[in-house]
Amino acid sequence: MDHAADAHRTDLMTITRHVLNEQSKYPESRGDFTILLSHIVLGCKFVCSAVSKAGLAKLIGLAGETNVQGEEQKKLDVLSNEVFVKALISSGRTCILVSEEDEEATFVEPSKRGRYIVVFDPLDGSSNIDCGVSIGTIFGIYLVKDKDNPTLDDVLQPGTNLLAAGYCMYGSSCTLVLSTGSGVNGFTLDPSLGEFILTHPHIKIPKKGKIYSVNEGNAKNWDEQTTKFVEKCKFPTDGSPPKSLRYVGSMVADVHRTLLYGGIFLYPADKKSPNGKLRVLYEVFPMSYLMEQAGGQAFTSKQRALDLVPKKIHERSPVFLGSYDDVEEIKALYAAAEENNA
Repeated sequence: MDHAADAHRTDLMTITRHVLNEQSKYPESRGDFTILLSHIVLGCKFVCSAVSKAGLAKLIGLAGETNVQGEEQKKLDVLSNEVFVKALISSGRTCILVSEEDEEATFVEPSKRGRYIVVFDPLDGSSNIDCGVSIGTIFGIYLVKDKDNPTLDDVLQPGTNLLAAGYCMYGSSCTLVLSTGSGVNGFTLDPSLGEFILTHPHIKIPKKGKIYSVNEGNAKNWDEQTTKFVEKCKFPTDGSPPKSLRYVGSMVADVHRTLLYGGIFLYPADKKSPNGKLRVLYEVFPMSYLMEQAGGQAFTSKQRALDLVPKKIHERSPVFLGSYDDVEEIKALYAAAEENNA
């Protein structure tokens, strides 16, 4: 046995250790936030395991109507939702949960109530499950104003009030990207240890990228500014090489690539979806927060994305996020159009 190598493996920066280190910077901290995060991490591990078996599920009877015991089988997105709801409530640290899967917000019973609100999409991109493409979980955490009297207004806060946000991507490896307000860190699940290990410390997005990411199938319904921007990506007028197009159609995968390699991800409003397609609370806000923490920016076509104040829990918004300079370009196009209309 290579004892030296084994000893080295125990010196790894796990996500738990990382969060505890962060917690120690705040002497007044009671560890509630750390406990909440550890329950989110547990949910991610569970879903990662379920996703990796998804292809076999039909074959071995995990996804039939009922199994041998007569128990009804659940689709992965429904299962993922239940996993996260149970994990979050059992932490004893949450008071309101908003999930993409549930029409109404979940108010935690008083005996299990804590100070935090969690907004999440338990399985984003789930239509990609059957073809093995990366999918993921997205989450954001807020503080409630009064934990003894939580209301829906507590949830409808601007993204600037987020305490933390992150996503877990279930792909060729299981990667969890997290920000608690002082930069962005990426962790990869080591299946032999069952632990998330810090593999991408202090992620910084390049100031300008060479990739644009958008569903060009919607091009005929775009507004003039988006059309101009994409045209410029393909046919630059300043002598620079054209950008490459990369679009997975799974927000977590597209944003993850944008964060690491730079470039811009856009899901604009169009004639079919005049308010955009992505949901503000658990898609636009967490991803915009991560982008800003990594030195990029996020824009809605009218304002900074995190300044939006949602009026409904499942509200939608257009979004342009990624490298600082690339988002500046699309902002300039909208500002010019605004001036022409003034």
